[in-house]
Amino acid sequence: MSASSTASFDARGTRATRFAGGVTRASASARRLLTAIGAIVTPVVRLIWRGIGPVLNVVTGLGWLVVALGVLSLVLSLIFGWQEFMYLATVLLAALLVSTLFLVGRSSFGVFIELNPRRVVVGDRAMGRMVVTNTGERALPPTRMELPVGRGLAEFQLPGMKAGEEHEELFAVPTHKRAVIVAGPAESVRGDQLGLLRRAQKWADPVDLFVHPRTVRLAPSAAGLVRDLEGQVSKKITNNDIAFHALRPYVPGDDRRYVHWRTSARIGQLMVRQFEETRRSQVTMIHASRSELYATEDEFELAISVTASIAAQIIRDGTQMNVVSESGMWRTQTVTSMMDASCRIEPSGREFSTLREFARERTRRLPAPSVVMIVGGSGMTIADFRSIQSLFGQDTSQVGFRVVHGSEPKISVVAGLTMITIGDLADLPPLIRGLGR
Repeated sequence: MSASSTASFDARGTRATRFAGGVTRASASARRLLTAIGAIVTPVVRLIWRGIGPVLNVVTGLGWLVVALGVLSLVLSLIFGWQEFMYLATVLLAALLVSTLFLVGRSSFGVFIELNPRRVVVGDRAMGRMVVTNTGERALPPTRMELPVGRGLAEFQLPGMKAGEEHEELFAVPTHKRAVIVAGPAESVRGDQLGLLRRAQKWADPVDLFVHPRTVRLAPSAAGLVRDLEGQVSKKITNNDIAFHALRPYVPGDDRRYVHWRTSARIGQLMVRQFEETRRSQVTMIHASRSELYATEDEFELAISVTASIAAQIIRDGTQMNVVSESGMWRTQTVTSMMDASCRIEPSGREFSTLREFARERTRRLPAPSVVMIVGGSGMTIADFRSIQSLFGQDTSQVGFRVVHGSEPKISVVAGLTMITIGDLADLPPLIRGLGR
């Protein structure tokens, strides 16, 4: 390659490098400019929306459609001179203007929402009461009141009310499914009959209704696994406990209260007592709520009922316990708090890669259990149960409850893990009694 060719190539390379550098600097400048504009414009837009947002929100979807058709008709009339479109635009925009008159006025309500009872079992009857009072000094015209109840909406047409007058409305709450049903907040609604404009004002706080799962009463000392009052004996040897194990020679530092004087006098050497460590019974229930583990919704509900029935009896027995699922830990201070927590459990997605990972993550901060109970659906294999079993020591009693809706009840033992197959909630009490035999 000649010197002139080399010089020409170097010149072109230099120009390309300079061009690329210029583009990079221009891009960086443009980004900085856009960032600066955004920092200025965003607060302004938020301020404007804060002012006009409440006004625009009173226009319903149908109202915006009327506005769009009215404007479109007006534009077509001006472009083509068609009087029909001018007439249509006038009617539509006039209807919107007249609708604004229905928004005028102020409300002064006092609203009280009451559910009786606040906690029911699936299928039980639950009633609600809404008491509306005119707390103002002037009479109020008839008003429509809307009350969200779960996924439904109850509508009440209130009559005209004088100052201080009170009006009561009753409503039924559907309880066919386990859930936490929220009633409220109530909204008084002003608007036109065509539904173009709507102004709603919230009153009162929402009230929760807990629809508990069906449960069965079990015999005391649930599952026949927690029979002791003072604790379960482990294989760990200690110098201070209740369960006597053996005698050993005295060493300096031993507590003389545990010297066995009769044996010491007989053999001529100080001997002290050794004990097997006992620990307070601690139950951990692992409820797998991953949706793919259950064939049907009824099977999932049956698993919730099994967990709630066992947990309720353990709490009544006064045994320390924890219940965990993919969504977190249940509240188990009382039977009521545990049942309330069970109402919030819904089928979950794959939050953890494996069931073993789920059980390890949810139980790693809990006290070491003496009893572990695992509850899962028909999609949970024996291998899945055993993968969770391997997380706990040999001193831990473990029971797996495999819920298969409609199946025959049975008890089996697989590699030290007691497996219970349950197909109906009524089968649970005799299965639990069978564990204690």
